[in-house]
Amino acid sequence: MLEQQLVNGLTLGVIYALIAVGYTMVYGVIELINFAHGEIYMLGAFFCVSFITVVGLPLWVAIPCAMICCALLGIAIDIFAYRPIRKAHRLAALITAIGMSIFLQNLAMVIWGSRPRAFPQEAVPAFFSEQAFAFSDVTITWLHLFIFGITFSMMIGLFLIISKTRVGTAMRALAQNRTCCQLMGINVNRVISFTFVLGSAMGAMAGILVALFYNTLYPTMGYVAGVKAFAAAVLGGIGSVPGAMFGGIVLGIAEALGAGYVSSLYRDGVAYAVLIAVIIFRPSGILGKALVDKA
Repeated sequence: MLEQQLVNGLTLGVIYALIAVGYTMVYGVIELINFAHGEIYMLGAFFCVSFITVVGLPLWVAIPCAMICCALLGIAIDIFAYRPIRKAHRLAALITAIGMSIFLQNLAMVIWGSRPRAFPQEAVPAFFSEQAFAFSDVTITWLHLFIFGITFSMMIGLFLIISKTRVGTAMRALAQNRTCCQLMGINVNRVISFTFVLGSAMGAMAGILVALFYNTLYPTMGYVAGVKAFAAAVLGGIGSVPGAMFGGIVLGIAEALGAGYVSSLYRDGVAYAVLIAVIIFRPSGILGKALVDKA
Protein backbone atom coordinates (compact mmCIF):
# COMPACT_ATOMS: atom_id res chain seq x y z
CA MET A 1 0.00 0.00 0.00
CA LEU A 2 2.73 2.47 0.98
CA GLU A 3 4.85 1.60 -2.04
CA GLN A 4 1.92 2.08 -4.45
CA GLN A 5 1.08 5.44 -2.89
CA LEU A 6 4.69 6.51 -3.34
CA VAL A 7 4.57 5.55 -7.02
CA ASN A 8 1.32 7.46 -7.51
CA GLY A 9 2.72 10.42 -5.58
CA LEU A 10 5.89 10.47 -7.64
CA THR A 11 3.81 10.39 -10.83
CA LEU A 12 1.79 13.39 -9.69
CA GLY A 13 4.90 15.07 -8.34
CA VAL A 14 6.83 15.11 -11.60
CA ILE A 15 3.77 16.58 -13.34
CA TYR A 16 3.46 19.29 -10.67
CA ALA A 17 7.17 19.95 -11.16
CA LEU A 18 6.62 20.67 -14.87
CA ILE A 19 3.97 23.27 -14.02
CA ALA A 20 5.95 24.73 -11.11
CA VAL A 21 8.99 25.28 -13.34
CA GLY A 22 6.89 27.59 -15.52
CA TYR A 23 5.91 29.66 -12.48
CA THR A 24 9.43 29.91 -11.15
CA MET A 25 11.14 30.73 -14.48
CA VAL A 26 8.78 33.65 -15.17
CA TYR A 27 9.18 34.91 -11.61
CA GLY A 28 12.94 34.61 -11.91
CA VAL A 29 13.18 36.93 -14.92
CA ILE A 30 10.39 39.48 -14.30
CA GLU A 31 9.35 38.85 -10.67
CA LEU A 32 5.76 38.12 -11.67
CA ILE A 33 3.56 35.28 -10.45
CA ASN A 34 1.89 34.28 -13.71
CA PHE A 35 -1.45 33.02 -12.41
CA ALA A 36 -2.57 32.40 -15.99
CA HIS A 37 -0.07 29.54 -16.15
CA GLY A 38 -2.64 27.09 -14.76
CA GLU A 39 -4.90 27.89 -17.71
CA ILE A 40 -2.03 27.22 -20.13
CA TYR A 41 -1.83 23.78 -18.53
CA MET A 42 -5.57 23.32 -19.07
CA LEU A 43 -5.47 24.54 -22.65
CA GLY A 44 -2.64 22.14 -23.47
CA ALA A 45 -4.99 19.24 -22.73
CA PHE A 46 -7.86 20.75 -24.72
CA PHE A 47 -5.67 21.61 -27.70
CA CYS A 48 -4.36 18.05 -27.77
CA VAL A 49 -7.86 16.55 -27.67
CA SER A 50 -9.04 18.95 -30.38
CA PHE A 51 -6.16 18.01 -32.66
CA ILE A 52 -7.11 14.35 -32.17
CA THR A 53 -10.90 14.58 -32.50
CA VAL A 54 -11.32 17.50 -34.92
CA VAL A 55 -8.19 17.42 -37.09
CA GLY A 56 -7.70 13.67 -36.83
CA LEU A 57 -4.04 13.70 -35.81
CA PRO A 58 -2.50 10.77 -33.93
CA LEU A 59 -1.52 11.29 -30.29
CA TRP A 60 2.20 11.54 -31.05
CA VAL A 61 1.60 14.41 -33.47
CA ALA A 62 -1.15 16.10 -31.45
CA ILE A 63 1.09 16.44 -28.37
CA PRO A 64 3.81 18.63 -29.98
CA CYS A 65 1.16 20.60 -31.88
CA ALA A 66 -0.61 21.40 -28.60
CA MET A 67 2.70 22.39 -27.01
CA ILE A 68 3.46 24.74 -29.92
CA CYS A 69 0.01 26.35 -29.62
CA CYS A 70 0.50 26.94 -25.90
CA ALA A 71 4.01 28.30 -26.48
CA LEU A 72 2.59 30.81 -28.97
CA LEU A 73 -0.18 31.66 -26.51
CA GLY A 74 2.46 32.26 -23.85
CA ILE A 75 4.21 34.75 -26.15
CA ALA A 76 0.89 36.48 -26.86
CA ILE A 77 0.11 36.76 -23.14
CA ASP A 78 3.51 38.29 -22.49
CA ILE A 79 3.28 40.78 -25.37
CA PHE A 80 -0.32 41.94 -24.94
CA ALA A 81 -0.93 41.53 -21.19
CA TYR A 82 2.35 41.84 -19.32
CA ARG A 83 4.75 43.84 -21.49
CA PRO A 84 2.67 47.07 -21.45
CA ILE A 85 2.74 47.09 -17.64
CA ARG A 86 6.32 45.88 -17.19
CA LYS A 87 7.29 49.07 -15.32
CA ALA A 88 4.01 49.45 -13.44
CA HIS A 89 3.46 48.63 -9.79
CA ARG A 90 3.55 44.93 -8.93
CA LEU A 91 -0.09 45.04 -7.87
CA ALA A 92 -1.10 45.99 -11.42
CA ALA A 93 0.79 42.99 -12.82
CA LEU A 94 -0.79 40.70 -10.22
CA ILE A 95 -4.31 41.88 -11.07
CA THR A 96 -3.57 41.48 -14.78
CA ALA A 97 -2.36 37.91 -14.23
CA ILE A 98 -5.51 37.01 -12.30
CA GLY A 99 -7.69 38.66 -14.95
CA MET A 100 -5.92 36.75 -17.73
CA SER A 101 -6.49 33.50 -15.83
CA ILE A 102 -10.22 34.18 -15.53
CA PHE A 103 -10.44 35.23 -19.19
CA LEU A 104 -8.75 32.06 -20.49
CA GLN A 105 -10.85 29.84 -18.23
CA ASN A 106 -14.09 31.34 -19.47
CA LEU A 107 -12.88 31.32 -23.07
CA ALA A 108 -12.32 27.58 -22.75
CA MET A 109 -15.87 27.18 -21.44
CA VAL A 110 -17.24 29.08 -24.44
CA ILE A 111 -15.27 26.98 -26.93
CA TRP A 112 -15.43 23.50 -25.39
CA GLY A 113 -18.28 23.77 -22.88
CA SER A 114 -18.18 23.60 -19.09
CA ARG A 115 -18.73 19.87 -18.66
CA PRO A 116 -15.86 17.42 -18.12
CA ARG A 117 -14.96 15.28 -21.10
CA ALA A 118 -13.00 12.07 -21.44
CA PHE A 119 -9.70 11.81 -23.26
CA PRO A 120 -10.32 9.99 -26.59
CA GLN A 121 -9.25 6.45 -25.76
CA GLU A 122 -9.04 5.39 -29.39
CA ALA A 123 -5.99 7.63 -29.71
CA VAL A 124 -4.25 6.21 -26.64
CA PRO A 125 -1.98 3.20 -27.21
CA ALA A 126 -3.55 0.08 -25.70
CA PHE A 127 -0.33 -0.94 -23.95
CA PHE A 128 -0.42 2.22 -21.79
CA SER A 129 -2.84 0.50 -19.40
CA GLU A 130 -0.85 -2.73 -19.35
CA GLN A 131 1.37 -3.69 -16.47
CA ALA A 132 5.05 -2.99 -17.07
CA PHE A 133 6.47 -4.05 -13.72
CA ALA A 134 5.01 -5.53 -10.57
CA PHE A 135 6.69 -6.29 -7.29
CA SER A 136 5.08 -6.89 -3.91
CA ASP A 137 1.87 -4.79 -3.94
CA VAL A 138 3.17 -2.23 -6.43
CA THR A 139 1.98 -2.06 -10.03
CA ILE A 140 3.67 0.21 -12.55
CA THR A 141 2.02 0.60 -15.93
CA TRP A 142 3.56 1.72 -19.20
CA LEU A 143 1.70 5.02 -18.74
CA HIS A 144 3.62 5.59 -15.48
CA LEU A 145 6.87 4.98 -17.34
CA PHE A 146 5.79 7.26 -20.19
CA ILE A 147 5.07 10.07 -17.73
CA PHE A 148 8.38 9.57 -15.92
CA GLY A 149 10.31 9.43 -19.19
CA ILE A 150 8.70 12.55 -20.67
CA THR A 151 9.00 14.67 -17.52
CA PHE A 152 12.60 13.75 -16.71
CA SER A 153 13.61 14.24 -20.35
CA MET A 154 12.06 17.71 -20.37
CA MET A 155 13.73 18.61 -17.08
CA ILE A 156 17.12 17.51 -18.39
CA GLY A 157 16.52 19.44 -21.61
CA LEU A 158 15.57 22.54 -19.63
CA PHE A 159 18.71 22.23 -17.51
CA LEU A 160 20.85 22.01 -20.65
CA ILE A 161 19.14 25.04 -22.20
CA ILE A 162 19.60 27.15 -19.07
CA SER A 163 23.19 26.11 -18.37
CA LYS A 164 24.69 25.48 -21.82
CA THR A 165 23.13 27.95 -24.26
CA ARG A 166 23.50 31.69 -24.82
CA VAL A 167 19.80 32.33 -24.26
CA GLY A 168 20.01 30.34 -21.02
CA THR A 169 22.92 32.51 -19.91
CA ALA A 170 20.85 35.58 -20.77
CA MET A 171 17.94 34.23 -18.71
CA ARG A 172 20.21 33.75 -15.69
CA ALA A 173 21.72 37.20 -16.16
CA LEU A 174 18.28 38.78 -16.45
CA ALA A 175 17.26 37.11 -13.20
CA GLN A 176 20.23 38.83 -11.53
CA ASN A 177 20.03 42.36 -12.91
CA ARG A 178 17.81 43.57 -15.75
CA THR A 179 19.45 47.00 -16.02
CA CYS A 180 22.91 45.54 -16.56
CA CYS A 181 21.50 43.17 -19.20
CA GLN A 182 20.06 46.13 -21.11
CA LEU A 183 23.37 48.00 -20.88
CA MET A 184 25.17 44.92 -22.24
CA GLY A 185 22.91 44.90 -25.30
CA ILE A 186 20.73 41.91 -24.38
CA ASN A 187 17.26 42.00 -25.93
CA VAL A 188 15.37 41.73 -22.66
CA ASN A 189 11.90 41.39 -24.19
CA ARG A 190 13.06 38.56 -26.45
CA VAL A 191 14.57 36.67 -23.50
CA ILE A 192 11.39 37.12 -21.47
CA SER A 193 9.27 35.86 -24.38
CA PHE A 194 11.53 32.82 -24.71
CA THR A 195 11.02 32.14 -21.00
CA PHE A 196 7.27 32.19 -21.56
CA VAL A 197 7.72 29.77 -24.48
CA LEU A 198 9.59 27.26 -22.33
CA GLY A 199 7.24 27.54 -19.37
CA SER A 200 4.08 27.34 -21.50
CA ALA A 201 5.30 24.31 -23.45
CA MET A 202 6.11 22.46 -20.23
CA GLY A 203 2.76 23.46 -18.73
CA ALA A 204 0.94 22.17 -21.82
CA MET A 205 2.77 18.86 -21.57
CA ALA A 206 1.75 18.58 -17.92
CA GLY A 207 -1.91 19.14 -18.83
CA ILE A 208 -1.77 16.44 -21.50
CA LEU A 209 -0.17 13.96 -19.10
CA VAL A 210 -2.81 14.62 -16.42
CA ALA A 211 -5.61 14.18 -18.96
CA LEU A 212 -4.04 10.88 -20.00
CA PHE A 213 -3.52 9.75 -16.41
CA TYR A 214 -7.03 10.59 -15.14
CA ASN A 215 -8.81 10.20 -18.51
CA THR A 216 -10.67 13.47 -17.98
CA LEU A 217 -10.29 17.18 -18.66
CA TYR A 218 -12.42 20.23 -17.87
CA PRO A 219 -12.06 24.03 -18.17
CA THR A 220 -11.46 24.64 -14.45
CA MET A 221 -8.75 21.99 -14.07
CA GLY A 222 -6.07 24.65 -14.32
CA TYR A 223 -7.12 26.45 -11.14
CA VAL A 224 -6.44 23.66 -8.65
CA ALA A 225 -3.35 22.47 -10.53
CA GLY A 226 -2.07 26.03 -10.65
CA VAL A 227 -2.45 26.44 -6.90
CA LYS A 228 -0.65 23.15 -6.29
CA ALA A 229 2.17 24.03 -8.67
CA PHE A 230 2.50 27.46 -7.08
CA ALA A 231 2.71 25.78 -3.66
CA ALA A 232 5.41 23.46 -5.07
CA ALA A 233 7.36 26.44 -6.43
CA VAL A 234 7.14 28.23 -3.07
CA LEU A 235 8.11 25.03 -1.24
CA GLY A 236 11.22 24.57 -3.35
CA GLY A 237 12.05 28.27 -3.45
CA ILE A 238 10.35 30.63 -5.88
CA GLY A 239 12.81 31.58 -8.60
CA SER A 240 14.79 28.35 -8.25
CA VAL A 241 14.28 25.82 -11.07
CA PRO A 242 15.79 22.87 -9.11
CA GLY A 243 13.67 23.98 -6.16
CA ALA A 244 10.50 23.89 -8.27
CA MET A 245 11.31 20.36 -9.43
CA PHE A 246 12.05 19.22 -5.88
CA GLY A 247 8.95 20.97 -4.48
CA GLY A 248 6.68 19.37 -7.08
CA ILE A 249 7.88 15.87 -6.26
CA VAL A 250 7.59 16.42 -2.50
CA LEU A 251 4.10 17.89 -2.85
CA GLY A 252 2.93 15.03 -5.09
CA ILE A 253 4.12 12.40 -2.62
CA ALA A 254 2.60 14.30 0.32
CA GLU A 255 -0.72 14.57 -1.51
CA ALA A 256 -0.80 10.86 -2.36
CA LEU A 257 0.05 9.84 1.21
CA GLY A 258 -2.56 12.23 2.62
CA ALA A 259 -5.24 10.88 0.28
CA GLY A 260 -4.27 7.27 0.96
CA TYR A 261 -3.89 7.34 4.73
CA VAL A 262 -6.14 10.21 5.85
CA SER A 263 -8.90 10.85 3.32
CA SER A 264 -9.15 11.58 -0.37
CA LEU A 265 -11.32 14.56 0.59
CA TYR A 266 -8.19 16.27 1.90
CA ARG A 267 -6.19 15.70 -1.30
CA ASP A 268 -6.40 19.32 -2.48
CA GLY A 269 -6.01 20.68 1.05
CA VAL A 270 -2.47 19.34 1.27
CA ALA A 271 -1.21 21.99 -1.17
CA TYR A 272 -2.79 24.80 0.84
CA ALA A 273 -1.37 23.40 4.09
CA VAL A 274 2.12 23.16 2.58
CA LEU A 275 1.85 26.68 1.16
CA ILE A 276 0.82 28.16 4.52
CA ALA A 277 3.50 26.24 6.44
CA VAL A 278 6.29 27.30 4.08
CA ILE A 279 5.22 30.96 4.13
CA ILE A 280 5.22 30.93 7.95
CA PHE A 281 8.35 28.90 8.70
CA ARG A 282 10.59 29.31 5.63
CA PRO A 283 9.36 32.01 3.22
CA SER A 284 12.38 31.58 0.93
CA GLY A 285 11.63 27.87 0.39
CA ILE A 286 13.81 24.82 0.88
CA LEU A 287 16.31 25.57 -1.90
CA GLY A 288 15.60 29.28 -2.29
CA LYS A 289 17.65 32.21 -1.12
CA ALA A 290 16.50 35.09 1.00
CA LEU A 291 15.02 37.76 -1.22
CA VAL A 292 16.85 41.06 -1.55
CA ASP A 293 16.05 44.18 -3.50
CA LYS A 294 17.79 44.24 -6.88
CA ALA A 295 19.76 47.29 -7.96
